[in-house]
Parts: sequence; C-alpha cells; structure tokens
Amino acid sequence: MKRVLIANRGEIALRAVRACRKLGLETVAVYSTADDGAAHTWAADHAVRIGPPPPRDSYLKAETLVEVAKRTGCDALYPGYGFLSEKPQMPALCAGNGLTFVGPSSEIIALMGDKVAARQAALRHGIPVVPGSELGGTDAAAAEALAAGIGYPLLLKAAAGGGGRGMRVVDEPSQFRDRFRQAAAEAESAFGRGDLYIERFFRRVRHIEVQVFGDGHGGAIHLWERDCSVQRRHQKLVEEAPSPVLDPTTRKRIAEAALTLVRGIGYVNAGTIEFIYDLDHKGGADGGFYFIEMNTRIQVEHPVTEALFGVDLVAEQFRVAAGERLSIAQPAMPTAGAALEFRINAEDPERDFAPCPGRITAWRPPVGPGIRFDSHAHRGFEVSPFYDSMIGKLIVSGRDRAEAVERARLALSGFRVEGIATTIPFMRGLLDEPDFLNGTLHTRWIDDRARART
Repeated sequence: MKRVLIANRGEIALRAVRACRKLGLETVAVYSTADDGAAHTWAADHAVRIGPPPPRDSYLKAETLVEVAKRTGCDALYPGYGFLSEKPQMPALCAGNGLTFVGPSSEIIALMGDKVAARQAALRHGIPVVPGSELGGTDAAAAEALAAGIGYPLLLKAAAGGGGRGMRVVDEPSQFRDRFRQAAAEAESAFGRGDLYIERFFRRVRHIEVQVFGDGHGGAIHLWERDCSVQRRHQKLVEEAPSPVLDPTTRKRIAEAALTLVRGIGYVNAGTIEFIYDLDHKGGADGGFYFIEMNTRIQVEHPVTEALFGVDLVAEQFRVAAGERLSIAQPAMPTAGAALEFRINAEDPERDFAPCPGRITAWRPPVGPGIRFDSHAHRGFEVSPFYDSMIGKLIVSGRDRAEAVERARLALSGFRVEGIATTIPFMRGLLDEPDFLNGTLHTRWIDDRARART
C-alpha cells in the first residue's frame, strides 16, 4: 500500500490524511464543488473534484471514486464513516478493480448490515439479543400477529437501516398498523428496502458499544466499551468511556460477547458491536444487556477509545488492510482514566436542534491538558446545508470521570463560535444535569424532556 484515495470529506477525511502521513502513505482527496478549498483537500498530497454538492452526485458515486483512484495511481481506498462506508458494493467494486478496501469484506458488510441477519448471527454464537421477531417483512398483518406474541411496547426497526430512520415505538395494538406503515415508508425512502423487524421495547436503556478489531491472520481484540446514551432521536451527541453504569462483571461479559461474535464471523478491520443495557433489569442469566447491531466501520466516537488507551485506531485500519497483524495488544479492563466526546454540531438547540448552515465568523476552540479537538472547520468556513451538521469533536480526558467532566466544563466555557448556532450551549447545560452526572440518564432522556416542555 503506497497511495490511498480518501473517499470522504470533513473531519474524518482530514483525520485519515494525518494517519496516512504518519504511516508514510500518499493521499488523494476528493471533493465536491461545495468543498472546494476544504481542509482535507490541501492537507492531502493530491485532490480531485468529483461533482456538485449533492452527495448522490459526488461522494456517493462509487464508480466515480474507483475511477479516480485508478487514474491517480492509488492502490487503496479509505471510506471513513457515512457515505459508502457500509455499502457492500464498495469493497466488491474495489476488489474488482485491483484496489484494497480499508475495511471488512463485502460479504461481512452485507451480513451485518442486514439487521435481521446480524441478529441471527448473534444468536448462533450464543449472544443475548432483544426478544423479537427473527424475520423481517413488509406485511403489516403478518407482523401484527408476531407482535402479539412478543408483547407491547414494541420497537419497529428497518432491517437494512440505522441512525433512527425506519424506526417507530408502538405502545399498544391500536397503533400498530399506522406506525408500521410509517416506518416501512421511511425505510423504503432511506434504504431502498421497506422491510421491518420487531423488538421488545425497553423504556430506560443505556447504549453500550464495544470497539473491536480483527486482522486477516486470526487475531482479534476488543478495546472495551463506550457509552453512547446521550442521544436525540437516536442520534448520538455525547459518548464516553468507560461506561459509568457498568459493574466489572457486566463490563467483562459484554466485551467477551462482542469478541465472540468478531471471531465467529471472521471479522477483519475496525468495527463496533452495539448493545442496549436495561437500567431496570432485575438480574438474571442475560445480565440485562442485549445485542442490537454491528457497525462495520470506524465510528465517529472512536477518539474516546484512543484517548483512554493511547492508540491510533485509524492508523491501525491501514496496517490491517495492508495485511499486517494487529499491532495493538488486548488492553486490560480500565481501572483508571475516563474520556468523553462532545459532538459540536451546527444546530440550534433553542429551535429543536434545527440545522444552522452559514459562515463561521469567529472560531476559537479550546486547548489545554486532556483536551483534543478534531475538526475541519475554521474562521471563514462555510457550513454547507448539503452535509452532516457536525463541525467538530471535542474529546476531553482525565484521571477519572470527575476530572474529565470538570475539564469539559472549562473547555466548553471557553469555546467561541460566532456566525452560526451550535450545540455548545446544550453541552454546557448537560454537564450540570444530575441525571448525567449520576448515570441515571437513558437514551430517551432528551426526547422525553422535549416532549414534557411542549
């Protein structure tokens, strides 16, 4: 591996360029006309314009990306997260054109990207799953009959989905048909497939994900968990490690379950195994945690794990893709240290988190001990309405959670952004919330509070 096409934009593209430079790899950036002059284009060794702003005409054009990679002498393609990172056709197209895809195989992406198939794979390897249907479908009447056997409340989920799209909570039978149609239509629009599956719905859960890594030589590790429970409409806002609610026994069981699945399916490269942890569980053999899905890519929140363990997960992705064995040893259970990541989005919390594109007129990110800031933004940067609203990630670490939280308070208090609204004020307020500080917050906490105010 000598030259890599970075098939993404924004913060993750810039992060990938830096990892390649660390490894002595040349980089080719791609950009739409909306990203002309963006940070990742001048940081890379070469940059190629690929189309107009809409992603379907630029960053989602797999054939164009592969053609650019071949034309510029690349031998590998890095997808990052989002866009084409979890589309099975991308690694297949790379393989057919002599390019190394920096990620898992198309077969594994297809397997774990189908939420029903992923659930069945977890069951085959003895991993607890949320009680629910084993098969997805589009027939509302047939699904309603299955729902009666599972029990209410229920959660309808898109079989090919993610990010909260194609998802509806059904509290009672009278709501089922209408919400099934809503979820199916949303799934069809978002993913091209309208089939849904059904799970038992838990009122108060924490979202726990385990960072995993496998190589092509049978090696596999986990890097323990991240807690991603601060969410709005199933979109993560704050992530941390270790989870403040897991006891050592449960922490070990969740991590071992994740590693069992990684080994069982022969997973290669970076990924996360996602679980929910029931805050109201009463004990029992399952430990109160249940597999929900796998993300077959690097996660937005990977710096939390990097800060906690002092590793470079993106650089490791390139090493493994190049055929090397894992260079990261299995870390011991963390007994000290804590890290949090705050997603700084161009959104207005005072207007129900409405997107806030526009030009940044003042920009002063925080600096100091235990503070890391990953971003592609700067003063004068134009936040485009065509892409995700995230403009940066503030990662704060400390000797323990209390110190990390206090450093986060200082960092957020001095973070200056003008010209657009951001989520910074919301993050500042969150750090004073008792439910956040004592670990009783759950994944629906923000949404529940919003509904209570209306």
